[in-house]
Amino acid sequence: MIRDARDPAALDEAVRRLQRGELVAFPTETVYGLGADASSDEAVARIFEAKGRPSDHPLIVHVPDAAAIAQFAAELPPFAQRLVDAFWPGPLTLILPRREGRATAAAAGQGSIGVRCPAHPAMQALLRACAAADPAIHGLAGPSANKFGRVSPTTAAHVQSEFGDDLLVLDGGPCEVGIESTIVDCTRGQPVLLRPGMVDVAQLEAACGQPVLRAQDLPQPAPRASGTLEAHYAPRARVRLMDAKALQTALDVLGPQARQIAVWSRTPLATPAAGVLRRRMPDDARETARQLFAVLREFDAQGVQLIWIETPPADAAWDGVRDRLQRASAAG
Repeated sequence: MIRDARDPAALDEAVRRLQRGELVAFPTETVYGLGADASSDEAVARIFEAKGRPSDHPLIVHVPDAAAIAQFAAELPPFAQRLVDAFWPGPLTLILPRREGRATAAAAGQGSIGVRCPAHPAMQALLRACAAADPAIHGLAGPSANKFGRVSPTTAAHVQSEFGDDLLVLDGGPCEVGIESTIVDCTRGQPVLLRPGMVDVAQLEAACGQPVLRAQDLPQPAPRASGTLEAHYAPRARVRLMDAKALQTALDVLGPQARQIAVWSRTPLATPAAGVLRRRMPDDARETARQLFAVLREFDAQGVQLIWIETPPADAAWDGVRDRLQRASAAG
């Protein structure tokens, strides 16, 4: 069921369900999450079961403030503290050494844990209400509220379409950011980018005062983290990325016979077939991120079989969008 996140009765019901070890879906500024008490391995196991998510694929723990980091992490390196000071609350997840015996299931048994402080006021209210009702609830484990590997939800209706009416969904409106958080590994003595998002490398480096490495530059594998599989965020239709010239050529080759195809592009294109579904991609990376998952879901709802998308620009502002689209296309 969908309930207004601003309704005190809905918030109280969400807290009661979480105390009983049940799942609740909640809004964040990035995407909607499917949450459970991060300290309860039994409750967290229900997240993996509901999503169909492999139990060795770790979850992110959402906390109300920086002080709660100590409940889950054994240490916070100085450069990580600078990142917290600069970007929390906000769309940045830090991978930190895990405190022994804490959130074992959420961390998928790893010695590290992903922690984020979300900025959405409804999520902040939920986290603080949980802590007030039960001091043992220090944070909520919460991956995106969709079946594993599929398109992330950015509205309450998206979540309901995935899990039905039995799941309580706190409706906080459309997500402002629209793609998942930037993830930085802080377990190696220097920051390592594991997943790009709306906080880009230049911003990270300016805040922490040292270079940010990429996971592929490491001599040893980075910790497993949410949303870093090669194929992810996939609609039912097959996604293909092309530059504008290749897109136009493909449309011309198909001609008037083109059917069950959707196109999302910044560049104006001639579509010879009336059956091609067209949407204009914004020129701004942030607005594109905000629309991305909703557009993919809309195309799926229209029953298209192919989604052709103009490849995003190469500059850093588009890294998060490009990452999600490349993973969506890898699943085809």
